[in-house]
Amino acid sequence: MDAFITSTLTVALAEIGDKTQLLSLFLATRFRNKWAIIAGILVATLFNHGVSAWLGDWIGQYLQSQMGQWLIGGSFIALGLWLLIPDKDDSDDSAIERYGAFVATTVLFFLAEIGDKTQIATVLLGAQFNDILWVTIGTTLGMLAANVPVVFAGDYLMQRIPLKLAHVLAAVAFVIVGIWQIVA
Repeated sequence: MDAFITSTLTVALAEIGDKTQLLSLFLATRFRNKWAIIAGILVATLFNHGVSAWLGDWIGQYLQSQMGQWLIGGSFIALGLWLLIPDKDDSDDSAIERYGAFVATTVLFFLAEIGDKTQIATVLLGAQFNDILWVTIGTTLGMLAANVPVVFAGDYLMQRIPLKLAHVLAAVAFVIVGIWQIVA
């Protein structure tokens, strides 16, 4: 259950102001079918984070030593510090409408997640907990918790959420998880 809770909370916090959240806002302005956007986010995240959690679980078997635990903990701390650098919206509106909301969202979200902070966090969580299922479910729920409100009320929310505070809280959460990994 720790894998699920930690994965959900850390990814939900890390996702605030992330490029995929900006992508959600972009897609919500392009397409009327909000449920198709959410379904695309779900499918892309399940696949991307499932593979990432598996990779983390596989890597984790080689990091069982004290040095490996320090490496995982240090990576969480580094990721927390990386979260203090906000993403920019690099989405492109080139003829995306012709593919429909679901396909466009699935493809764009999957590609945007490659090498993203939340994908790296998922690999680290997989390595830490060695629980592919609960890490994947948790990170996917965290991704949805951060993105579904943006799809439905993006402009309203983005004007009211202090992104700098959200980035600091997410960074603190990752640093705490990293420290916990090192000392536990």
